[in-house]
This record gives sequence, C-alpha cells and structure tokens, in this order.
Amino acid sequence: MFSFFKRFKKPADEPLDTSAEETAEAADEEASAPVIEAELDREPAVDAAIPADAPLAADPEPARETATPVAPVSSAGEAPKPYWQGRTQSQWVRGPETDEASEEIVPPPEPDAAAKKSWMSRLKHGLSKTSSSLTGIFVGAKIDEDLYEELETALLMSDAGVDATEFLLESLREKVRTERLTDASQVKAALRALLVDLLRPLEKSLMLGRAQPLVMMIAGVNGVGKTTSIGKLAKHLQSFNQSVLLAAGDTFRAAAREQLTVWGERNNVMVIAQESGDAAAVIFDAVGAARARKIDVMMADTAGRLPTQLHLMEELRKVRRVIAKAMPDAPHEVLLVIDANTGQNALAQVKAFDDALGLTGLIVTKLDGTAKGGILAAIARQRPIPVYFIGVGEKVEDLQPFSANEFADALLG
Repeated sequence: MFSFFKRFKKPADEPLDTSAEETAEAADEEASAPVIEAELDREPAVDAAIPADAPLAADPEPARETATPVAPVSSAGEAPKPYWQGRTQSQWVRGPETDEASEEIVPPPEPDAAAKKSWMSRLKHGLSKTSSSLTGIFVGAKIDEDLYEELETALLMSDAGVDATEFLLESLREKVRTERLTDASQVKAALRALLVDLLRPLEKSLMLGRAQPLVMMIAGVNGVGKTTSIGKLAKHLQSFNQSVLLAAGDTFRAAAREQLTVWGERNNVMVIAQESGDAAAVIFDAVGAARARKIDVMMADTAGRLPTQLHLMEELRKVRRVIAKAMPDAPHEVLLVIDANTGQNALAQVKAFDDALGLTGLIVTKLDGTAKGGILAAIARQRPIPVYFIGVGEKVEDLQPFSANEFADALLG
C-alpha cells in the first residue's frame, strides 16, 4: 500500500541551494537551572515570517491532560477545520467533532501512475551504484559457494555491515536448500524477499493529529541536510491540511536562520527566530506560539553537532527538557537526519543520538548516487528505528516516505 504521504501529486519546486552546513562553533557553557528558567520567562523571540496581522495570545493554551486531540474551533465559532488522527497506511479514522456542520474529512487522492513511476525511477537511479554491484552477480551465475562469496563482498561494500550480511546470507542458504532453488533468478527473488522482511520494521507512517501542536525535534550532524529536510517536510504536511510552525533553533550557524526563513517564505509558514541567544529559549517560545495559535505541527531545527562533542550533546538534552517544560508530553517526535553516504558512520550516529535523546524516527538523505545504500539493512539489524522519509534529490518531491518493498525493488528489482 502506498504510504499516506504519497497520496497526492507534488508540485514541482525549484531546488534550493543547500550547501553543506558549516561546523558548529563551541557551544556556550551550560547555565544553571535558575538561569535557564529566568531566560525562558523573557519576552518571546522575534517572529521572522509571521504575518503582521496574525494575533498572538497572551498566554499559551494549557497542556492537555490526555493525548486525544480535539478539533480546534475559532473564537468566532467557526466550524473546526479538517485534521488527521490515527492514520495507518490502510485505515483512515475520523477524529472527534465539536460541530455537526464540520467539513467531511476525505483522504488525499492516490497519486497518479506517472507520479509513482517518476518516484520509482528517481529511487532506482539514486541507488544504481549500490544495486549494480548486487544485481550483476546473478547474471548467468551458478548456485555455488562462489555466488555466496560474491554476495558477501557486495553486501559488505554497500555498508550493510557484518551482522546484516551474515544474517541475509545464512537465511538465503536456508531458503535455497528448503525450497530447492536452482536458478539464479530464483535466488535473486529470494534475497529480495529476505531484504523486505529485514527492512519491514523500519517502515512506519508518521502519525499526525495526536497532539496540538505535534512537536517535532530535528537533530543531526553537520551537513546532513536538516534544515532542507525540515523545509521539504513542511510542504508535505501542508498537503494534509496541517498548519506548520518552524523554530530556528540552530543559533550557531550564521546561514541556518536565513535558510529556514527562506523555506518559511516559500511554504508560507511561520518561523520563530532570534539573531542570537539560547537555542532552548527560542524553541520554548516557538512551542508557546504554536499552542497559542493552535498550530498543528511545530518543527524545531537544532544546530549540527558530532556525537563526540559531549557539551553539544548535553545542550540537545537541555533542549528536550525545556520543550517538556513548555508542553509536558512533548516532544512527540525526535527525528535524526542522517546522510546515507557516510555508511557505517551513520549507524554510529543513530546509536549515539538514540542513547542521548531517545529517537522516534529517522530521515535518510542523499541516497541519490550512493554506493552505500545497504546502511538501512545495518540499521534494521542493530538499531531498528523507523525510517519515516528517504531523500534522493534536491527537490521537494525527492523526499518521500520509506517503503521496504520499493527500496528492495530499487536494489534488486
């Protein structure tokens, strides 16, 4: 089933110049708890892309006691706008209503065949360097030990890792023996089925509507494309009638705030930004603004950092704690953006950030042109955190929800 984020036809956007992020400067020293709370009580940060006539409530809406979302009703008593709740890839559930005259919620239309074919073409082209080393092995091959050795080399070269490689080869040997496969094409199909089964736990849809706002914290190392991914994701969310607010929490990189503001202008979404100051304070203000305006999704950008920079990792923990002060059950999603080209280093990043923050999902970028597409198999074996999205290019439509079947087809189809 085509994941719900694919149920619309994306407009063709001009690619944004997304140069690699500069190395983050040394973070300011951790302030004491009283100083943090005093900082958070100051005036809200500058709203960089909020329309001049947008009303700002004096006090944030109190936190909900339960996670059950309630359809917002404007002060003028207008009917609640559509929103999504409890979606799966095959089931659509209508949320609670407070007005019988509210608009009927209808799932977005399935993308046409041309849009789906275009995405699969881009995915296969992006993974062609990885797939060529795998698919070429089966051309005119005999089912013998040499075939398994070539497969082992190809999987390791794709950065699938030793664990995933041994698991796939042992399972393949067993499948060939029990099903008495004698043709190379049959072995290839068997490997594809095993790869799908391995990657299936990573396939999970992003659930919207379970909180208002749904607070998403985005992290990652320098240069992986966090800010760009946030801009693309905001465009996707808008296609599902979700209002979005962005928080420019990267206060170290000079161009980060301006880059996020550009995305805000392109997508016509609000951006909370500040020229300098504490990242946690900026994001705290953004949560309050999102609650006051009844925004559906608030995404917080954070400064790039390496897992070995312990003081910067501690700052991320502080950001998470401060978000919880602003909204007790937040953040609802903690996403890590990883660059597929870094291979096994990406797996190390997943482990480090997960240990520090408790990740709920991944966004894998720069799969186009990589020879290390096997990294998803390594993640599935050692740290199976859901992969919400994969990116194969610079355009908005090049960021799509992850599908195990589509990924396996692109590698072995």
